[in-house]
Amino acid sequence: MKFAADISRAVIVAACALLPAASLDPASAAPCAFDAQGEGRVADIVDGRSFHLNDGREIKLAGIEPVSAGRATLATIIADRDVTLRGVDDAPDRYGRQAAFAFLGSAETSVQELLLQQGAALFSADVADRDCAAALLAAETEAREARKGIWATGSVIKNAESPDDILTGIGRFTVVEGRVLSVRTAGATTYLNFGRSWTRGFAVTISRRMMPAVANAGFAVKSLENKRIRVRGFVEARPGPRIEVARSGQIEVVGGN
Repeated sequence: MKFAADISRAVIVAACALLPAASLDPASAAPCAFDAQGEGRVADIVDGRSFHLNDGREIKLAGIEPVSAGRATLATIIADRDVTLRGVDDAPDRYGRQAAFAFLGSAETSVQELLLQQGAALFSADVADRDCAAALLAAETEAREARKGIWATGSVIKNAESPDDILTGIGRFTVVEGRVLSVRTAGATTYLNFGRSWTRGFAVTISRRMMPAVANAGFAVKSLENKRIRVRGFVEARPGPRIEVARSGQIEVVGGN
């Protein structure tokens, strides 16, 4: 199925306005230039979004999800280079990794943006700061429009009308696009249904606890009915394919509705 034309930069900014704001140093004009978390030289590349510094720290690049070709591209960008780290919180995750935005020298463009611009990563939608999220999504869109990297084949975005294809990605970060046929609430969950079979078709789920945050972002869920949207997240089977919305930035309204 041929998908709708890619959304414009204006639509990207509007979609990212749904994200809650986070504090950013007003003196800094660079997106994602949060508080300094130190610096170091890259010792080795772990995967498409993680690397070790020569002091032993493992850094996980925030705001992106890795793709198959991402490790080689990341190595090309930062191997044996000095990086400056910035972020909201430098506490390690349960795997001991420090989540951060990385910058080469005095560059204002993050390593994350460079990866996204080359089609070597996906925007993860877990960035709270609006300007940073908009910059990352714009970088991904730039690569998609230019058909760079993973976007060269046109198979990255899954068709919401093909639930079996989406189910092959259970447990993996996936981008799905389609038209919302109905919006229904059952118990504590609201469903954006893309298929006529509620059990087998693809659906996006929004829990009751998420609804106030979505509403505060100025985003009326019911208004998505009959709209074409793009959603990103981890695929679950219940029994049909599902993506749960934990942040409003996971959803984009696609142009041409």
